[in-house]
Amino acid sequence: MADRAARVIAPTMLALFAVVGAVMGHRSLPVGLVLAASVTVIAAATAWRGLVEWRLAVPLLVAAAGLVAIGHGNSANLVWMGFCVAAGWVALVSTLPATLTVGGVLGLTLVSEWAQQTEEPGWAAWITGTTFTLVACIFARRLRETVRQLEAAQHQLAERSRAEERTRIAGEMHDVIGHALTVSLLHISGARLALDEDPDEARRALAEAERLSRSSLEEVRATVGLMRTDAPGERAPLPVATDIGRLVDSFRSAGTEVDLTVTGDLEELGPTRGLAAYRIVQEALTNAVKHAPGERVTVAVTVESGTATVAVRNGGDVDASAPLGNGLLGMRDRAEGVGGRLRAGAEQRPSTGSGGPGWLVEAVLPS
Repeated sequence: MADRAARVIAPTMLALFAVVGAVMGHRSLPVGLVLAASVTVIAAATAWRGLVEWRLAVPLLVAAAGLVAIGHGNSANLVWMGFCVAAGWVALVSTLPATLTVGGVLGLTLVSEWAQQTEEPGWAAWITGTTFTLVACIFARRLRETVRQLEAAQHQLAERSRAEERTRIAGEMHDVIGHALTVSLLHISGARLALDEDPDEARRALAEAERLSRSSLEEVRATVGLMRTDAPGERAPLPVATDIGRLVDSFRSAGTEVDLTVTGDLEELGPTRGLAAYRIVQEALTNAVKHAPGERVTVAVTVESGTATVAVRNGGDVDASAPLGNGLLGMRDRAEGVGGRLRAGAEQRPSTGSGGPGWLVEAVLPS
């Protein structure tokens, strides 16, 4: 909008004041109109070319010289309003050096006119008006640039928020689906092995796999905000720290030996840290079953002075040189997301009943 004003309204006003000044001036009307026409042509050509910076400053100063020729020695002539228009025009579309140069030349011109006709009281008003217009338009340009920067920053922030939300949902999907597939596969494998010798056990394992799949589907829907209960405005809740026991039981029912030790009150963690603790235990157990099947796993959750420590250990041979997968990176992001930290790696000594070096995932979630 400011560019349109500078390129359309400003040259129009400059031409108008030049014509009015020619009519009000002491010179003969034909000479004044010729000078006004020259100023009009310069202003129109400058606006049509869309000149800025120093390329705008030069023709504006030439047009200002034409205005001086029209209104020289007469402070009552409205042609001097053209100085305010020129000052505002250059201030709106050019940088500060070009603006100050044009403003300085215009100001010195008015001071020179005042020095030649000290008895004229109107020169101080024109100097003040030109200066005020110049300063006001400089601030208007700065304000416009600030608004543009804020809009760009707001757009970037919105894009970042959308990217972070996509990453968060992707992490939730990874944890939920990874856990569901791993444990369901354990149940299905157990059902296949027990199908001939113990059909009842096979049916129980398949029923548990079905139950887990349904539960995981509800978690998926809750994560993306699609799962709603019958009551309006309610959503299926995401798991918290107090659900860790139920999580461990799901692995136990699938045949994994898991020892769980809880010290302190898990309800102190609240929903945010509770969800982080739950997902870390979930992903650590899923990785343990995937990479060290058949090995005993120990889970220890300690809540002391509001700080939670989650440690998941499993035995077996571990490739410590393997690159970090999405699971470990996701656990680290969850811990850091609540101001905590996570470390994962092979232990130097056996920590379980296995003779292997073992693997430890430990997260500290401060209050």
